[in-house]
Amino acid sequence: MDKFKVIIVEDAPLELKGTEGILRSDVPEAEIIGTAGDAPGYWSLMKRRLPDLVLLDLGLGGSTTVGVEICRQTKERHAGVKVLIFTGETLNEKLWVDALDARCDGIILKCGELLTRGDVERVMEGVRPVFNRPILEAVVRRFKQYVDSRAMKQEALVSYEIDEYDERFLRHLALGYTKEQITALRGMPFGVKSLEKRQNELVRKLFPGAGGSTGVNATRLVTRAIELHILDADNLTPDEE
Repeated sequence: MDKFKVIIVEDAPLELKGTEGILRSDVPEAEIIGTAGDAPGYWSLMKRRLPDLVLLDLGLGGSTTVGVEICRQTKERHAGVKVLIFTGETLNEKLWVDALDARCDGIILKCGELLTRGDVERVMEGVRPVFNRPILEAVVRRFKQYVDSRAMKQEALVSYEIDEYDERFLRHLALGYTKEQITALRGMPFGVKSLEKRQNELVRKLFPGAGGSTGVNATRLVTRAIELHILDADNLTPDEE
């Protein structure tokens, strides 16, 4: 690995000291040209000397959005500068997504094996995105949940004889659409009365032995569809209207 320049953005003195120690002992090619504890200090450093790599904490001054915005603006102004997130936000998965949307080159969580020479080397070689083991385990866990959810949904659609229009109807009911709004969806060839008949038929399928649709409103129907995995409550999106 060739020599390269680094700016560390970290507002916790002890963690900054630890990060500097990791780089000096494990990555001697890294020349630390400055450290900053907030956004103004960082941008001041950037004006004086441009780094090859920014090692960026997300939680600066008690705010998680500051680090994401630093990453976004750095990539917009200096596309060639690599930004590696090194954060203690180990449970905030939405924040990881925000950092990826801001075009960071990788995310290393401050747990497990922490920052390694291999992580830094991959980033400097242009591998993107780079994750350490804790975040990879979280990604794999989420992927498995997604695949399992899709499989259960497919099984439920077959078991309860739910066709494409049934699924679309139930999904939009779950999103708060009225039957009139659902009939206006692109490719939905049903009027309100037809949807009412379809709803009664769905009640018969999902509530066997209930003796008809009496007492089963749209809310109960949607809740039952979620319980049976016909609908995925975490992935309810409307179709084009």
